[in-house]
Amino acid sequence: MLPWIHLATATAPGGGTVRILRRGQEFSIRLQDGNELMNSRLSGSEEALATLAFDHLAGRASPRVLIGGLGMGFTLRAAQAVAPHGARITVSEIVPELVAWAGQHMAEIFGSCLLDPRVTVQTGDVGATIRMSSAAFDAILLDVDNGPGGLTRTDNNGLYDERGLQSARRALTPGGVLAVWSAAQDAAFSERLVRCGFAVSTHMVRATGARRGARHTIWIAVRTGSRER
Repeated sequence: MLPWIHLATATAPGGGTVRILRRGQEFSIRLQDGNELMNSRLSGSEEALATLAFDHLAGRASPRVLIGGLGMGFTLRAAQAVAPHGARITVSEIVPELVAWAGQHMAEIFGSCLLDPRVTVQTGDVGATIRMSSAAFDAILLDVDNGPGGLTRTDNNGLYDERGLQSARRALTPGGVLAVWSAAQDAAFSERLVRCGFAVSTHMVRATGARRGARHTIWIAVRTGSRER
């Protein structure tokens, strides 16, 4: 078997070190301790994060979408495939090196998707963008950690607590969608979403997109009501 080759290392603002490795045509992004965050062979659930969210945006000719986390671009490309011509997709990635890796080490994966005029990539904390926004997005897609907690950065916890979820609700248009990816189920998080004014459905999706392999969790939380909380 081919060995893994270490290509580069980056440190996220506020802590957390990530590495990119390659083995033949396979890429892996991992924490310094070896915990794998994403793999180029396992894209099914990241793609479903986008397609499940867009299922709730039917009829919106110019949806505004915020994606938290660029990663290997699986969620972005799935969103591009189903988004209408008038869509505007903003990707917020807190690690500048990850954006650079997209055009360097992973250029064969990303192709020309970042040249799409519907797409804007910004370097920064998606949480800050959410907190500064009011009815700005029709959908917010979060895949910035391994679930509703701060594995890679403790600051990510603020996205998933009640204050963070209330900020996400304010940032969404009425009927807008908050979609969250997780490696595992979390009943307490589902309950928090409901308390914060969302109608929630939970989806178990294969990591491979096939019938076998690990299942990941995706929450689709639709903003209910018309008034701010």
